[in-house]
Amino acid sequence: MKDTSSHRNFVFEPAPVPTLAVAGRDAVFPIHRIYCVGRNFADHAIEMGHDPDKEPPFFFQKNPDTIVALGQDFPYPAMSRDVHHEVELVVALAKGGRDIPAEHALDCVYGYAVGLDMTRRDLQGEAKKLGRPWETGKAFEASAPCGPLHPVSDVGHPAQGAIWLKVNGETRQSGDLNQMIWKVPEMIAYLSRLFELKPGDLIFAGTPAGVGAVSRGDEMTGYVEGLGEVRFRVV
Repeated sequence: MKDTSSHRNFVFEPAPVPTLAVAGRDAVFPIHRIYCVGRNFADHAIEMGHDPDKEPPFFFQKNPDTIVALGQDFPYPAMSRDVHHEVELVVALAKGGRDIPAEHALDCVYGYAVGLDMTRRDLQGEAKKLGRPWETGKAFEASAPCGPLHPVSDVGHPAQGAIWLKVNGETRQSGDLNQMIWKVPEMIAYLSRLFELKPGDLIFAGTPAGVGAVSRGDEMTGYVEGLGEVRFRVV
C-alpha cells in the first residue's frame, strides 16, 4: 500500500518523533516506546523492601517524549517534594518481534546508553499503597534523561562493569552490571512475551542501590563502564 501520510489533512501538526543522538555518528535513533524493568538489582530490591529471589521481572513504561537529551537540564517536576535519581543501563533495539528466544535476543540490540529513571517517589509511594498504576510517579515530563547511544559495533554487549551516580561529586549509587538479576537477553525475551517489540524501543534495565532525592541546583553525573559519563543539572 502506498504511504500517503505526507498528504493527510491533520487537524494540527503532529509532534516530532523523539530521538536520541548516536555517539560518533551523524544519525539519530527514533524512539518507539520506553520500557523500564523494576527492581532488577538485588540490593535495590532489598532497599525498596522486596525479596529479589521471589519476583519474576516486571515492567512499566515511560512515554517516548519524556526523554531529556544530553546538554539539556532536568526540570524539577510539579506536585512532588521527593524526586529521586536512578541510574540505569539503557538498551536500544533495532529489531523486534514476539516470543524472542533469549539466545537470539542480543541480535535485536542496536546499542546502549546511560540513562536516568527519575521518579516522583512520594507519588509512586501513594500509588503503591492504593494499588494504583505508577504513571504519576514514573512517566511525568522529562523523567528519562539519557545520554547518546553507543552502537554494539563500537562497545559490544556490556555484561559487567561499574555503574554509578554522583550528585554534586558525591557518590550516591554504585554497583556492577553483573549484579542485574535479569540479564539483557532474558529481559528482552521475557518482555517479548508480553508485547510485540519494535525497532526504536528502549529498555531501562534497572538501578543499583542508593537511590535518593535531588534538589534544584544539583548536578547529577551518571556512568556506565564503556559508555562514559552523562551530566544533567536539576533546575
